[in-house]
Amino acid sequence: MLWDIDHTLIETGGVGREVFAAAFEQTTGVPMKEMADPSGRTELVIFGETLDLHGIPRSDEHFQRFIELQARGYGERAHEMRLRGRVLPGAATALEYVGRIPGVVQSVLTGNTRVSAEAKLRIFSLSHLVDLEIGSYGEDDPVRAKLVSIAQDRAQRKLGHSFTRETTILIGDTPQDVIAGHQGGAHVIAVASGKSTGTDLKDAGAESVMLDLTDGVALVRAIAPSESSMSQ
Repeated sequence: MLWDIDHTLIETGGVGREVFAAAFEQTTGVPMKEMADPSGRTELVIFGETLDLHGIPRSDEHFQRFIELQARGYGERAHEMRLRGRVLPGAATALEYVGRIPGVVQSVLTGNTRVSAEAKLRIFSLSHLVDLEIGSYGEDDPVRAKLVSIAQDRAQRKLGHSFTRETTILIGDTPQDVIAGHQGGAHVIAVASGKSTGTDLKDAGAESVMLDLTDGVALVRAIAPSESSMSQ
């Protein structure tokens, strides 16, 4: 089970963009005037395209420095992020529900870098509900669809069990998540908790579409019908 983070589990209340801008300026010495579209994309791509928008050559050194500064920024602004951001309705309970399904392991598939993903989930007290060692992250590959197989390989190495399209589910909030999941080798449950509507997500081909994560029984039914009668 692979969860997207932003607008699926949490919202940063604008702090995320501000942290990105600050880390960008600290890395490059140039104030960020414009940011590449982040929706459904990896941090590697977002940062690279934002460099392009400012006429700054791309480099691995820039990206590695940015990763460190961005994660540090989340830590420094944790209190503010809790005030301005939030765990989305039903998300914590949904993670707990899914964690009780026999045979299911949970991690994340996210455009965030690993250290920033860990910081965000820790700030909102969700990190203990997922196994971050078997997730995939925004520095792993510029192509989001490839993150599915990266997570599957990590899970197989740690758990000794092979994960395929039939045994991998991705939960996200954008059409890009749906497309990446299908191209990468996963079924997709889409949640209309971000900017995309339920119709947008259905049209993208999601196997299941939910308005939010507040109906835990419906979520469990979408994942494992035989377990949908479990008590709340």
